Amino acid sequence: MVEIRYARLEDKEFWYGLDSHLPEQEFMAKASGRRGYVLSVGGKPIGLLRYNLFWDNTPLCTMLVIDQDHRRKGYGRKLMEHWENEMKAQGYEMLLTSTRVDEEAQHFYRKLGYEDCGGLVIDIPGHEQPMEMFLIKGIQKVNAIASPAP
Repeated sequence: MVEIRYARLEDKEFWYGLDSHLPEQEFMAKASGRRGYVLSVGGKPIGLLRYNLFWDNTPLCTMLVIDQDHRRKGYGRKLMEHWENEMKAQGYEMLLTSTRVDEEAQHFYRKLGYEDCGGLVIDIPGHEQPMEMFLIKGIQKVNAIASPAP
């Protein structure tokens, strides 16, 4: 059975097994602010998703990772769809995500309907990395009312 829930403080050890980029104070903020999710299968956590608000008004998925042994089984899709549905329910109409151009995730996001919308080059000495590409997806509000046809 697949369960997706908000991250909790007791998920810290699991979380850092998959996501070593998040400072501890940010993990605490994700857990208390409901900006992180944990996906479990049969009661065992295997994946996570975290997000922020870009421009303070647009959800940006900043990390999606599934344990190596459980990849390519649809769990990443389930986690993204859960997040998208929650964002729709909160009234957002647009979502962003990003990945490095040398990572396979760009193909995954495109299959989910995300489109390329730009990139960011980081060339500061000691912080260089391949270009970070951004992808965008428009979503409709859950309670949107269709206009009658003329």
